[in-house]
Amino acid sequence: MRNSTKVEALIENCRSEGKWQKVIDLSEELKTGSPNNECLATFLVGEARLEGFLEESPPIESNFVKARSGLQEAKRCLSLVTRENGQKAGIALDAYLLLAKLCYACGEYEKSLENFVKAELNTLAEKELTLRSLRILAESYAIKGLCLENQTAKPSSKFKKAEKESEMITCFERSTDLGLLYLQEQDVAHYSATTNNTGGSTLTINTNVQQSFSNLTISSSAPATPLELNRRMGTILETALQRAPIVLIKAGKLQEAINRYRTMLNAIETKTTQSLRLTLARQLAEVLLRGVSGTIYSPPTQKKQSSGLWKPRKYAAHNQFIPRNQQEETILLLLIAEALAVKDTVLSQSPEFRLARTHAMGNATAVYDLLTLATVRWGLIQLLNESFEKALKFSFGEQHVWRQYGISLMAAGKHMHALRVLQESIKLNHNDPLPCLLASKLCYESLGLIKEGLEYAQLAMKRESKNIRNTRSQLYVGIGYQQLAIQSILKAERENYNKLALDALEKSAQLDSNDHLCEYYLSLQYALLNNIPEALAHIRFALSLRTEHAPSLHLFALLLTGSRRPREALTVVEDALEEFPDNLNLLHIKAHLQLHLQDAEIALVTVQRMLAIWRELYEGQVNVEDEKQSDTKSVILHVPSSQMSDKDSNSVYAASLAAVSRVEQALSEAASSLSSFTPRPGPQRPWMIQIKIWLLLADVYLNIEQPVEAMNCINEASQIYPLSHQIMYMRGQVCASMEQWHEAKQYFLNATAANPNHTDALRALGETHNMLGEPRLAEKLLKDAAKLDPNCPRIWFSLGKVLETLGEYTASANCMATALQLEPTCPTLPFTSIALAFD
Repeated sequence: MRNSTKVEALIENCRSEGKWQKVIDLSEELKTGSPNNECLATFLVGEARLEGFLEESPPIESNFVKARSGLQEAKRCLSLVTRENGQKAGIALDAYLLLAKLCYACGEYEKSLENFVKAELNTLAEKELTLRSLRILAESYAIKGLCLENQTAKPSSKFKKAEKESEMITCFERSTDLGLLYLQEQDVAHYSATTNNTGGSTLTINTNVQQSFSNLTISSSAPATPLELNRRMGTILETALQRAPIVLIKAGKLQEAINRYRTMLNAIETKTTQSLRLTLARQLAEVLLRGVSGTIYSPPTQKKQSSGLWKPRKYAAHNQFIPRNQQEETILLLLIAEALAVKDTVLSQSPEFRLARTHAMGNATAVYDLLTLATVRWGLIQLLNESFEKALKFSFGEQHVWRQYGISLMAAGKHMHALRVLQESIKLNHNDPLPCLLASKLCYESLGLIKEGLEYAQLAMKRESKNIRNTRSQLYVGIGYQQLAIQSILKAERENYNKLALDALEKSAQLDSNDHLCEYYLSLQYALLNNIPEALAHIRFALSLRTEHAPSLHLFALLLTGSRRPREALTVVEDALEEFPDNLNLLHIKAHLQLHLQDAEIALVTVQRMLAIWRELYEGQVNVEDEKQSDTKSVILHVPSSQMSDKDSNSVYAASLAAVSRVEQALSEAASSLSSFTPRPGPQRPWMIQIKIWLLLADVYLNIEQPVEAMNCINEASQIYPLSHQIMYMRGQVCASMEQWHEAKQYFLNATAANPNHTDALRALGETHNMLGEPRLAEKLLKDAAKLDPNCPRIWFSLGKVLETLGEYTASANCMATALQLEPTCPTLPFTSIALAFD
């Protein structure tokens, strides 16, 4: 009897540990030792043969035929103990449950459900169970749910369908609760056994286990091998744990699905559930991102520990972080998933680890993709950057991660770092043109590296398929040549670049006749070549392709001013502002049009509004507390990385964002609040934008003959960037308006020293020399300005006046004629004042 009891204890241990061959050997010993145990031994043999087979051949469709032949002996043994002897021995119930599992493994879903009916699964009462019984029961509910889901026969009525759906959901929920409880008990048993073997106490180990799982702590122990995980959880339990919330989502019960995810994630973690936890956290984050809006979101609540015998243990509620909104919960889930994904990554590049490395990288990439969506949506780019920096440690040769990291750095304004990362991405895939285009855009838009940007665009063209040409690669080449032409000082070089730009842009428009951006840049190129009618034709076509494109509307307004239709241009801008009410670019040209039409007082109100919008958008960015936060909003006013060293002093770039302000707010109020900021390290773009607005306001005050107010505005700008050539130029303008010619001359000299290609400063300096009786110096400076900007009528007019002073009347007349010829096509602002557009 004692020997029999000892054998039974050994068998129970082997069943719990999945040592099925030893169970078979011990069952024979049990039957030999006591004939009364024959029924139990038969059951154990049937169970062992079933579980041993399923470990080698999981219950999936491709193994159904194999299972039908390979499980004959197991079926025979289990069927024997469902009879009267088995019922007397109290093992018939377990036999029916295992027969149901066997039928499921053979693809016989209806037979499986019949066995569950015989086992009376739905009427089982909660009670203490052994480790093995917990698993059998958890798998039974899972199998019943899967069988109901895979039934081919459709319910005869809506009521039957709802009843079946409800039963299936109940099965999966019970399976997840029992499955998690089983895995927790398994860990406790494992730690208890380990401690007992080393002389420790079971109670101590249990306490330590409980503490180690508190407050969402992720275990740092080495992950189990796939075989260990399979033995601990198995395919059926793993499927059920992942399937439970998905079934609820399919049934239209989204909140119940979210609660099920939360319940499973709040269960105390075990070694086995670490990889599952990653999947569940990622899936819940995806549900919250894609399926839940802020209006229907319900935050998790702090619930008391469930007291059911068949409920998994949960983390203690004290000192536990509870997300308060959708953003917090989603980010928390993704950070947990990231930590788990990073932990599972394989650093070794050895061939034998290729599959494990690929699998781990797939998990990590899926998490980072979701993290990208979440952080961009909620303006947390810095957090995304930090995550990608960690990802680089195990992302050797993974182009997708490098490219995403580069894009995140672009969004954070770390342009040079982003370019270096994109260069690495370019090396990793020699056939992908996308990182080349991203690098090209970065060089054009933010770094001022036009030639390098052109090289990247040409490289993107080389990488394209011969049969499938990418319009954007050709377009980016055209943009590069166009920008080189704008920057060129030598006439022959400028003409060459203009020709190359026109050819490239025409080719891009031919490749895709419905690309509004190609038409936009083609129109801009004709405008730069002073062909206004052709430019108007192309911009109208661009607007027909995309009516609500702010840069196209901006260019259209400038082209109208270049056709002597300033009031029509103002109408276009006002209509555009109905769609983009806070677009600083459009407000900027509106103010200049109002000045041009002698509406300076109205222009003053427009600039006041721009100041209010700046404060709404950028006030937080220039605070020390927010310097670490990246500028993730849709940028309203783009300033090139050259930090206002561009040739054109009127460059103000814009897009739209919401801002609420009182237009009638007094300028003194705006000034007093804005001037309180002092230059700090951090985002420079907001400061550059504010300088542009202050200088525009100074220009308005000069037009209404208020030089003192204009100088106050310039002083505000000077506090931000005192060495700006544009600020020096505006100081000279104020002095010139007060006929302080010597002071004006010094300011204009300073401006040209800071930027020799600033044509407005060169022209103003030439005019000042002429006023001071130095016409030869004036002639030299104005000719230099004309070389830089040969299409500016004001330069030619000033040069004509200087030549007239020198008595060179023929040359003066020619200059005046040139000015008259250019004046009708001269826009209110230069065409180069429009932002580079890439969408």
